[in-house]
Amino acid sequence: MATPIEMPKLGNDAEECLLARWYKQSGETVAEGDVIAGIETEKSSFELTAPVGGTLLAVFFGEGDLVPVFTNVCVVGDPGENVDQFRPGASSPVPEPGTQAPAPSPEPGVPGAAVAPAAFAPAMSPRARRFATDHDFFPSEVTGSGPGGRILEADLTRLYDRERKAPAVADGTIDDVEARPAGLSLLRGTIARRMRQSLASTAQYTLNTSAVATGLLSLRARLKSAGFAEDAAAVNINAMVLFCAVRALDAVPEVNVEFRDGAIHRHSGIHIGFACETPRGLLVPVIRDAGRLTLPQLAAEVTRLTAQAIDGSLAPADFTGGTFTVSNLGTYGIESFSPILNPPQVAILGVNAIQLKPVRRDGVVEFVDHIGLSLTCDHQIIDGAPGARFLRAVGERIENIERIAALDRPQHPE
Repeated sequence: MATPIEMPKLGNDAEECLLARWYKQSGETVAEGDVIAGIETEKSSFELTAPVGGTLLAVFFGEGDLVPVFTNVCVVGDPGENVDQFRPGASSPVPEPGTQAPAPSPEPGVPGAAVAPAAFAPAMSPRARRFATDHDFFPSEVTGSGPGGRILEADLTRLYDRERKAPAVADGTIDDVEARPAGLSLLRGTIARRMRQSLASTAQYTLNTSAVATGLLSLRARLKSAGFAEDAAAVNINAMVLFCAVRALDAVPEVNVEFRDGAIHRHSGIHIGFACETPRGLLVPVIRDAGRLTLPQLAAEVTRLTAQAIDGSLAPADFTGGTFTVSNLGTYGIESFSPILNPPQVAILGVNAIQLKPVRRDGVVEFVDHIGLSLTCDHQIIDGAPGARFLRAVGERIENIERIAALDRPQHPE
């Protein structure tokens, strides 16, 4: 019996995946569990396997195509079986090039989807149709960023947020087309789109300060010396600052929130993301329930997730659910920068280089190591005072890292 194989949904927000490579060709025999194709999301790579054995009767997309989730990509069955019923769009005729696609038929459970205005005649994803109906939002013009101009939920939500939050922005000031620019990879195009969305939909401001870094440097030197447990070896300056940020979020919980659908959503858990440079571009893995971890445990998670981000083996769940993000450019000597928010999060901490700073003590000027900190907040949610309180809380914990980390040499009997 012919069995269609769908493009799986990899992550809560994924609407399409890139079909990167076919490992099997039409007419080849496949066994259950064989890898048929390689697929990619904007953040990682995965394998598409055969759920049954048989012959690969047909493939419906080519390498490099963006395929909507839950869409049939191929069919496995017995030689000679008819596969026409499984072809994407088989229920309606495929329009000729240059002609307008027919309006989508209504979805079960989405009342009114079939009465969308004519502007929505191009195919929309199920989530896009649901969003348009739920929000009674049918803009006169919208360019779909999906395959063949397919309108995705992201195409509508960005326009909806822009009209709701920034109605004074003139048409054409911000590009409404979310399609991947020519020459950009799927990940690079996604990063570009999200950065534009972030700046267009939030009121961002950045606070800058510094904290005495002698405790960070002292603890790092101690951990590198003999006598500490093996798990302490992964503890570096970046992990220490992450640890301090987590503790500060616990003390100033109004920063550990999200702003979604016009409402503030408070989080009891602290799920901290950290910006990570990879060969494919910037990724932000998330450490779940970071508030429950010791400093060595947190450092070990950073090491593990960083390695997987670089080799492309992270799961979609490793990128979702973050409540706050830290971006460290201090290793590059950056003295100050304005990190860009990762909506729906409302704050992000930038970590800068450690530098000598003159400090007056008892009438004498001394040069003391300080680490720079830059906090970007969404002014819609976080005013300057709570943002400053959080930044001060981070600095206080950095300056007391040796005490709050509670890392002592293990006691050995004589």
